[in-house]
Amino acid sequence: MAEIEHNPVVIIGAGPAGLTAAYELAKAGVRSVVLEKDAVVGGIARTVRHKGYGFDIGGHRFFTKVKPVEDMWHEVLRDDFLLRKRLSRIYYAKKFFHYPLRPADALRKLGVFNAIRILVSFLKAQVSPIKPERNFEEWVTNRFGKRLYEIFFKTYTEKVWGMRCTEISAEWPAQRIKHLSLASALRDVLVKKTKKADVIKTLIDSFHYPRKGPGMMWERVAEIISARGSRILLNAKTLNILWSDRVTGLRFQIGDRIDVIEGRQFISSMPIRDLIQCLDPPAPAEVQSAAARLRYRDFLTVALVLDHNVFPDNWIYIHDPAVKLGRIQNFKNWSPDMVPDPTKTCLGLEYFCFEGDGLWTMTDEDLIELGKKELEIVGLARSSNVLDGAVVRMAKAYPVYDDTYKDAVSVIRRFVEGLGNLQLVGRNGMHKYNNQDHSMLTAMLAARNIRGANYDLWAVNVDEDYHEELAGNRKELDDFKQLAVTQPGVPTRVKAQRQQ
Repeated sequence: MAEIEHNPVVIIGAGPAGLTAAYELAKAGVRSVVLEKDAVVGGIARTVRHKGYGFDIGGHRFFTKVKPVEDMWHEVLRDDFLLRKRLSRIYYAKKFFHYPLRPADALRKLGVFNAIRILVSFLKAQVSPIKPERNFEEWVTNRFGKRLYEIFFKTYTEKVWGMRCTEISAEWPAQRIKHLSLASALRDVLVKKTKKADVIKTLIDSFHYPRKGPGMMWERVAEIISARGSRILLNAKTLNILWSDRVTGLRFQIGDRIDVIEGRQFISSMPIRDLIQCLDPPAPAEVQSAAARLRYRDFLTVALVLDHNVFPDNWIYIHDPAVKLGRIQNFKNWSPDMVPDPTKTCLGLEYFCFEGDGLWTMTDEDLIELGKKELEIVGLARSSNVLDGAVVRMAKAYPVYDDTYKDAVSVIRRFVEGLGNLQLVGRNGMHKYNNQDHSMLTAMLAARNIRGANYDLWAVNVDEDYHEELAGNRKELDDFKQLAVTQPGVPTRVKAQRQQ
């Protein structure tokens, strides 16, 4: 074990949250050390490179209404920050459907028989809606009819979240797609007009993207903060978080070497469950129990290099129940610099899973073969078109919002706040399934707290009424509100007592 090091600020995790905190501190002349367990920076927003081909772990749009975040992106990337047109569609029954759904387009492509069944099902739902609406299936059925729900909502939703739609609370679609229904869509067709307020907030028609993928952003941030005197330690696994009444240091391992690093202030973006399990001495029993209840949805990407470009979309949603495939990214359409050969393309086939299940434990070779087979099944390409492949697994990609997570997070939050010098930031650091700009803003505010501010990081992206209680000037309050309207909703599990 090496001699103990001393640093003013210690940051766990070199993803968007951890690196943003280090960048904000470096701009103010405050040095930090960042510990990252992986060999590269960027976390889930890294760009993986395979023989010159780049691909995301999921597609990462750079879109925000929060000026500090937007400013940082432009400040770091400058001319390498591309503005891209968005095209994303739903793929079902070997046809592409506009997303969001356009009734005339959908009914025409589904055929006369299906169109009649959809309209009859919709009318039935209007005459005799399900009351009360307890779950996702009932909420969507009441607005689209059972048939359209089964075609365009059920399969994909269950693939992503690993739960039946009858287990997902009606609160999620009510927040996520509250302005969308078959009736409103048909009205739009008839009157040729859509109120601005009714545009679904996640369906922007353009977005920014780094020329060489999202990892380019975080690799460049790492270079900047290193040049300003801060350090990033890669392959540094946090073993223990040392504490008494406050956090005093971290015990970490790089290779066979174990070191201890002390600090005055600490910022963590590691998953809350892991953080609590690392505490030395152990956390109180109720805190350990709360952490053990937190669950995660995991994710893997099968990247396939093809001998031609197969579709013009940035990404497509696969609503075919015959395959396990959930979504396909076409990275050449995100940026031409993601491929070294303009005659070829790189597809990212996305599979949602739980760590340790059948998909997760398949060999890379078997997953590549599965991807090739499923591309053929859905009719997008032949196996013979695939020239090469690679697999990347990402554990804890999505925090799960079940019926116990809120209570669990509250218990952990009270304990952490009692320590005084540890702040939690980012998606997994706060167990909040939000976009990159949310992670970045929580990190910016954490850095400002270290310099004397007093922001409540948990107030970022909460209900608008609570925003009014935030301390700070009008501009900062507006930043919180703007952030809230760009974040994705997350399904929460229906409580058992409501499933009657």
